[in-house]
Amino acid sequence: MLDLLIRNGLVVDGTGLPAYRADVAVEGGRIRRIGQINQPARQEIDAAGLAVAPGFIDPHTHFDAQILWDAHAKPALAHGVTTIIPGNCSLSLAPLKAEHRNKLVGMFNQIEEMPLKAFEVGVKWNWESFEDYLARLSEDLAINVAPLVGHSLLRLWVMDHEAAKRTATADEVSAMQALLRRCLQAGAVGLSTSFVDIDERLLPVPSRFADVHELDALASVLSEFGRVLQVVPEFYDTDLNIARVDQLAELSLKHGIPTTFSPLFVGTDQGIDADRVMARVGEQFARGARVWPQVQTRPIDISFCFAVPSLLFIRFPSWYRVMRFGSHEEIVAAFTNPDSRRQMVAEAASMPDLWPGLRLRHVQSEANQSLVGKTLAEIAELRQSTPIEAMIDLSLEEDLDAHFLSANMAHNDDDRVGALLAHPQVHVGASDGGAHILSFSTYGDTGYLFSRFVRQTGALSLEGAVKKITSDTASIWGLGDRGLLQSGCVADIAIFDPAAIDRGEEYAARDVPGDGRRYVRDAEGIDTVIVGGAVAWSAADGYTDARRGALLPGATP
Repeated sequence: MLDLLIRNGLVVDGTGLPAYRADVAVEGGRIRRIGQINQPARQEIDAAGLAVAPGFIDPHTHFDAQILWDAHAKPALAHGVTTIIPGNCSLSLAPLKAEHRNKLVGMFNQIEEMPLKAFEVGVKWNWESFEDYLARLSEDLAINVAPLVGHSLLRLWVMDHEAAKRTATADEVSAMQALLRRCLQAGAVGLSTSFVDIDERLLPVPSRFADVHELDALASVLSEFGRVLQVVPEFYDTDLNIARVDQLAELSLKHGIPTTFSPLFVGTDQGIDADRVMARVGEQFARGARVWPQVQTRPIDISFCFAVPSLLFIRFPSWYRVMRFGSHEEIVAAFTNPDSRRQMVAEAASMPDLWPGLRLRHVQSEANQSLVGKTLAEIAELRQSTPIEAMIDLSLEEDLDAHFLSANMAHNDDDRVGALLAHPQVHVGASDGGAHILSFSTYGDTGYLFSRFVRQTGALSLEGAVKKITSDTASIWGLGDRGLLQSGCVADIAIFDPAAIDRGEEYAARDVPGDGRRYVRDAEGIDTVIVGGAVAWSAADGYTDARRGALLPGATP
């Protein structure tokens, strides 16, 4: 008897070939057969009118901490995502000595905007090595996890406080190579590094002190396993981004490894020329290099309040300094004092187009409820003020708990974004799932891919979109028997309505350890999500007790 039989579905198998009507039989956690099947099964799902596809793979997430208290990586699983890749941007939770924990948490707080309280309440630190971290993860997994090891962590382990001060000696590089080799043997999917990020002191993260020889030496270890190098380049500068493409290409060619960089945006205020970057990517692919740019599907939205430091203000030094390092009282004082307020208003006025369109999305007081949903320009007109002054006044009136939204800031040209997503040398990713939880929802990018770029603009076909986020991703990352609906493959499956799949409206949920809030989006049009042959989530019953998640790609002898 079969374990599971999915009947009458439109099979979109991940190859990009035309979809077809068939049944899918699952036995022992793997796909047994696809076709017209009359065998009995312990569980049947009627997928009439629905697409049956491989589970989606999200290659750029920061679920490193959340997965320790939430086996489902909610709500990613409900959006059809069956595999997540955490540990990006040079940051992972291992290997990590006990004395470096506070340093790492500070970097996650600064770079990925993850609350300190969530780490304090939600993470039980009972590991140091990468092997022990994976053992901790394996205790409770409803979703597959393919973890990267962070370059900054390797440097901290080997160099201690010198990691963020200087280049490494030859002996230190050798020690990092040995440590990386252990992590890869334990099951790391690759190495991540960053050329742009700053730590909790607003200083460069340890990976930025590595020279080209160190990165080359680490890439040589990746080559022993055929694993991936992930990089955050200077995405705000076209020429620097192209230089990183060239650097990654040389590493890829020399060591025979796949590389990927993220993010690549269009239409930002820095004027990044994505076409030039892609032209260089094409040239390097023609040479035989594998340099995959990651492009996200959604526009850039940022929510913020004055009580929490927001990366929106990092270009305004006096604002960001007080929000990052000031107490609640000191932030209030800075905006109350006429002299400091005058200076900060002048600084913000250097970008006059940013403020008028911002919307007030949440307040606590009854007096200001009527203003929720209005733009700062509209509020300023009502108050006979300016948008910047209105924003400050509202924040003070709400004791810093007025929340604003800057929507569609960039990456919102559907024609250009759609063309990028459809490009054969573009890797769909960069969701940042699990990070920036008070700035924007990092969930639902897959649904948005189908609703916007399949149904609305037609930039991709249904089959092409599925391929992009399943077999393409599995192939790039070396995830073997994932990403396809074929006999013998692991039964990670997403069943959805092609006419309805989407992301829901963004809203605030209070489900972060330490009574924290985050912005999330519910899935729309997803019917059932299957991990390792067992139903992990369904629209009818929600999350289940199934724990078929696996660590990928697994340990290497």
